[in-house]
Amino acid sequence: MSGPIAAIRELALVRTPTTAAAAVLLALCLPLAGCLPGGGDDRAPTAPTGVTAQAGSATSVHVMWNGSTDDTGVAGYEVLRSGEKAADVPGDRHMVDVDGLEPSTAHTFTVRARDEAGNLSPLSAEVSVTTPAAAPDDRTPPTRPEGLRGRAEGARAATLDWEASKDERGVSSYEIHQGGVRIHSVSGEETRSLVTGLRPGVRYAFSVVARDAAGNTSPASRTVELTTAAEPGGGPGTAPTGFRAALRTAGDGTHLDLSWVPPDTGGRITQYEIHLDGRPATTLNWSTGASEDPGRRVEHSLYLGRERDASHTVRLRARLPDGTWGAFTALRTVTARGE
Repeated sequence: MSGPIAAIRELALVRTPTTAAAAVLLALCLPLAGCLPGGGDDRAPTAPTGVTAQAGSATSVHVMWNGSTDDTGVAGYEVLRSGEKAADVPGDRHMVDVDGLEPSTAHTFTVRARDEAGNLSPLSAEVSVTTPAAAPDDRTPPTRPEGLRGRAEGARAATLDWEASKDERGVSSYEIHQGGVRIHSVSGEETRSLVTGLRPGVRYAFSVVARDAAGNTSPASRTVELTTAAEPGGGPGTAPTGFRAALRTAGDGTHLDLSWVPPDTGGRITQYEIHLDGRPATTLNWSTGASEDPGRRVEHSLYLGRERDASHTVRLRARLPDGTWGAFTALRTVTARGE
């Protein structure tokens, strides 16, 4: 073998390389990506999206986010509370419990990704949560969640519903377990969760546990089993609801006025994709700084140009907290008449 690679191998056999040999090795290595430790990687991962924070008890918060992307892979995540590092998480995990917090206190969290070369991504959007009041003398756990039922929402999501647990001081949160491992958490006021990030054609077993402000946990609910669809796509529960569309003419042309209710995902919706006449028309970046309130209607107007006599079909879909697209809304046909 000849050329740069052979020269590098010969130099590597020298147990104590001279300064000159080291210089030659460096000169040969620089043009070859990945030759030296770190591989010359100066590209940072993307910022984590879809960050949510849910108080699990008076002293703990469950933080979740969507995975970042990186050209060489994400090595880990840093979770920050009020700008100070609160936890390190391996790159294959997208959630963590932050413990030892003050009760009855507002806490702000951000997340950033780190690659093998140590490059840090930009910080995620901030999310805030307030821990409930402490109940130090409370040793009674909530009752077991009853009536758990679930259905697959296409290939990558599932909807779970259950009856509210009872607790003398109130339920702080519900934890969703898959195969005995917690994968999600929702407010104690919620009795429904859309679980995303699943794989197509896989059978899953879910259960739910209630937690109060003192950290007491209920017995697990019964287990519900379901199988996701084998083919890609989202089920109807992942689509925005109450979709409305109308054309409006004004002095500058025609506008498409849209409104809808976001799907109740238990996490942040960061994007919507609008399809016009069977083709993608625009991607609407949606950043509210917090999870959207269930049932709150969203409104958006899309400028279509100066044409005043037209007919169009329109539908849209939301990007789910796991980064995949949910199902489309129903298709609407709208018509405008020239003045």
